[in-house]
Amino acid sequence: MAQKGLDRLSDDVAAADRGAVATTETTLAETLRHELEGAIFRGELVPGEKLDEQDIGRRYGVSRTPVREALQSLASSGLVEIRPRQGAIVAVLTVTKLVEMFQVMAELEGLCARLAARRMSPEGRKELVRTHEEMIESLEGSDDPLAFYEANKRFHEAIYEGSHNAFLIGETRALRARVAPYRRYVTFQPGRMQASVGEHAAVVDAILDRREDDAHTQMREHVNLLGDGLADFIAALPSNLLRTG
Repeated sequence: MAQKGLDRLSDDVAAADRGAVATTETTLAETLRHELEGAIFRGELVPGEKLDEQDIGRRYGVSRTPVREALQSLASSGLVEIRPRQGAIVAVLTVTKLVEMFQVMAELEGLCARLAARRMSPEGRKELVRTHEEMIESLEGSDDPLAFYEANKRFHEAIYEGSHNAFLIGETRALRARVAPYRRYVTFQPGRMQASVGEHAAVVDAILDRREDDAHTQMREHVNLLGDGLADFIAALPSNLLRTG
């Protein structure tokens, strides 16, 4: 998985470099950051995986400076850990921190849904319905977890945008990025995709009916990990993706 992910990243970065007359190291660092971040989101680079500066630089034909800058930027967002004399790895969370982050994520997304119920534009409401229908189609058409996962992201993004609160959107996206390597395991649990469709339907109905309290509650309960759902989620995670202590 890691080899395939890095090869894909190499092709993307090389294409971006060829398309520019003169690519600065800062721009290249931003491109590398974006591609590495995407690979982490997609599960091509998993928590605990080593990110070697020389290997990345050699694959992309760049110096270590933009690679180092990209990794430092990812470290500042919490997606990467840079350890003294050991190099960088994709960040690994403890169970406690992961649960705490999901609790905060649930409240942030609940607030997005509350504000969306009050502020979402007619165009935004149409987009929300469209993304929900897209999820249903991905489930009924192929039962493809990856297609469903991508449709699910677009659904949540529609609600973020519908809140019309730039600061809230930024904070919610940042935290979603932190839990993305783990959140996909929630989606892939048996029966979870079918359950998500029903939960999303309740969120959509609340937003369209402008029931802001209900929208907040429905979204918070959809995102949060409680009871048996939490136990099932932790059990589904590969042991190497979690840190003890």
